[in-house]
Amino acid sequence: MELAKEKYYTYTDYLTWGDERRYELIEGVPFAMSPAPSWIHQKITGEIFRQLANFLDGKPCEVFTAPFDVRLNAEEDDDTVVQPDITIVCDKSKLEDKGGCKGTPDMLIEIVSPASAKRDRIEKLQLYQRAGVREYWIVDPDTTSVQVYILKDDDYIITVYKDAASVPVRVLEGCEINLAAVFKK
Repeated sequence: MELAKEKYYTYTDYLTWGDERRYELIEGVPFAMSPAPSWIHQKITGEIFRQLANFLDGKPCEVFTAPFDVRLNAEEDDDTVVQPDITIVCDKSKLEDKGGCKGTPDMLIEIVSPASAKRDRIEKLQLYQRAGVREYWIVDPDTTSVQVYILKDDDYIITVYKDAASVPVRVLEGCEINLAAVFKK
């Protein structure tokens, strides 16, 4: 099914699109997602998820991997649905809807690929900042680096980690991600 870019869509429309092709919906505009990610992308996603899930075992926050719908403005226009590679939600009331996260999660992680780099670094960065995502990571397999954006006074403060042993997760006190394991060849 091909969707018209000039038409405005909502979450209600999104639910009718079926499973043959995955889309994200950003402010009413559909974006077809790339085909299955590379094995490197999957390996990095899996390792970060494993470390986060181990840390969160027995704690109130939960971690999810894509495909997992995040409805950033569900209480307003409900015209934005993204599927970040990894999502952390600490407010259980945002998980009462079986469709995914209804509202702004605490942390989002995107592993960039050539097809997603511009959207992850520009469009989603701005979108997540406006939505109030407290921590946003952009993980780059090519440069083996992590850009960490921490929301402070409605603006993101960026720190870049390259050749670092670990990266602290600010929204999860005491949690650090071992980068050597993430980028292990």
